[in-house]
Amino acid sequence: MSDTFGNGTVLLAVDGRGVATVTLNRPERNNAYNDDVIGGLLDAFGRLDGDDAVRVVVIRGNGKHFQAGADLAWLKEIGKLSPEQNVAVSARTMAAIQGLTEFPKPTVALIHGGCFGGGTGIVAAVDIAIASRDAIFAITEARWGVMAGIIIPHLNAAIGVRNVRRWALSCERFGAEQAKEMGLVHQVCEVGALDAAAAPIIDGLLLSAPEAVMQTKHRALIEAGLLLGEGHIDALVREHAAKRPSEEAVEGLASFLEKRHPSWYPGG
Repeated sequence: MSDTFGNGTVLLAVDGRGVATVTLNRPERNNAYNDDVIGGLLDAFGRLDGDDAVRVVVIRGNGKHFQAGADLAWLKEIGKLSPEQNVAVSARTMAAIQGLTEFPKPTVALIHGGCFGGGTGIVAAVDIAIASRDAIFAITEARWGVMAGIIIPHLNAAIGVRNVRRWALSCERFGAEQAKEMGLVHQVCEVGALDAAAAPIIDGLLLSAPEAVMQTKHRALIEAGLLLGEGHIDALVREHAAKRPSEEAVEGLASFLEKRHPSWYPGG
């Protein structure tokens, strides 16, 4: 089975073993997410959730990079929308990342090239993450005057609050080995070897009993506090949406698009 979603920005294929591959397909923008990508992910995972033949889902990116976070030009434009419209955008973004976390079947991310901002949230939300040695990570939101609130619970669970308090505040880049040391990824492989590295892991997942896998994952999420309540989700969404049209975000996003330092940088 194969299909496309989000105006072709998300591709879906399922092989005869029940291994689905969800491919981010916006390589001209380094797979940066916008409304099409968010909607495509929601639709693709909605389709997979209802397919009993699907046993494992692999997530990857087309082109040079896995996922470059939000499309900052898109963020700048939606920041001009009404507060209600901004909340709606953040709610869909939250639904995508929380839906990935709660997806009942095992998920595997294969990361190459850049993985920034929301891309790190995807990696934190999946069950298993493998990166090739060329992978570069950064939790970049604060650099552009926005904030990573929606993915913070998932990052805290993956790498611990101490690491989040460094990397999400400084927005520094770090490599695959650092990501492994922190717990963001489980394994690092040579460039071009992601499929070979994933093969025995996928085989192990297929050998595990499907219902037992779903029950184990569900219990793990409960015990980790990652099945967020409606009030918690609403607070994250509203905080995320309110930051986007702020003066700081307007300046930060403009600095990116104009290739200059933001006004808050001393000597910038």
